[in-house]
Amino acid sequence: MTARRTVALVVAAGSGSRAGGGLPKQYRTIGGKAVLAHAVEHLRCAGVEHVRVVIGAGQETLFQTAAADLALPPPVPGGTERQHSVRAGLEAIAAGGGADRVLIHDAARPFLPRAVAARLLAALDEHQAAVPVLGVVDTLARAEAALGDAIERQSLVRVQTPQAFRFAAILAAHRAWPGGIATDDAQIARAAGIEVATVPGDAALDKLTFEEDFARAEERLARRLVTRTGIGFDVHAFAVGEALWLGGLRIPHGRGLSGHSDADVVLHALTDAILGAIGAGDIGDHFPPSDPRWRGAASSTFVEHARRLVEARGGRIDHVDVTLICEAPRLAPHRQPMRERVAALLRLSFEAVSIKATTTERLGFTGRGEGIAAQAIATVRILEDL
Repeated sequence: MTARRTVALVVAAGSGSRAGGGLPKQYRTIGGKAVLAHAVEHLRCAGVEHVRVVIGAGQETLFQTAAADLALPPPVPGGTERQHSVRAGLEAIAAGGGADRVLIHDAARPFLPRAVAARLLAALDEHQAAVPVLGVVDTLARAEAALGDAIERQSLVRVQTPQAFRFAAILAAHRAWPGGIATDDAQIARAAGIEVATVPGDAALDKLTFEEDFARAEERLARRLVTRTGIGFDVHAFAVGEALWLGGLRIPHGRGLSGHSDADVVLHALTDAILGAIGAGDIGDHFPPSDPRWRGAASSTFVEHARRLVEARGGRIDHVDVTLICEAPRLAPHRQPMRERVAALLRLSFEAVSIKATTTERLGFTGRGEGIAAQAIATVRILEDL
């Protein structure tokens, strides 16, 4: 997947009115996160780094809110019908340098399993197009005034997205489409004479259409979230002439802490705790002290990076608890502002952040006033199998 440029095109231009909720369904939330954000993160976890999103007219603010942490390029304005939106997205990709392969995906199918993406891209080694499908298990019948004749189902499948194509082929097919409403991009490909292969789909890709679909999606997401706990510890020595930063706040004191960055022991311990909970190493792996870019850096950068890694795993931080260990300064007046700052950095409620302070009864280096230590615990939930 890394040898050739693969781009995912996420179609998020619809009104989604059947789902209710007062918003287009791609901007409604599941587990506290927009459906669109879930779709993009699952594509990235499946190995697709380049993502373009097509949105509807007047959805710019909704998109900015949903995609605030996704580092996406500007959205592509869509059209009146789905195929118009896809065509606009394909042309935008072409204008941006093109691609070898494209996955065209509906934002309303947010939970792409990695295995399905792998099957689709592998199929493109032999075919110009491939789609995920599921068999039809229910009895099908014609809808008439009364129940009509049953329809033979053995030769029928349910077609899902993402649908995978060699980019040049599907772009040419869209440009040659004679008009009319296309139900999906496979139809446009077939009209251009492209043979479309099928691969096994997954029930996780069922489309969100009605209100009850969102309730089921919440339940599915909750079942897949596993709780993990990480522990972090940090210590820095006092130094004259340095500012004292704790919990993202500058604390008035005669001495600060010495370190390569701003030496904020609270945020350093928190960063390590969060990284530990998701098995992502420690702060030095991500921000090595040998790198001059991080000299004097604000430690808020580190903890926000750790938060984004959790979010990229489809997860969330539930609670953090920090204990500061020092003789001075007196931290009681600063605990609440520190909690507020940490809550803002981690996008948690105030109640989900605990900051405490203690001493070592004048024992050890902290007892002698030589520095400050901090230990932290983070409880997170992440998706077990994106």
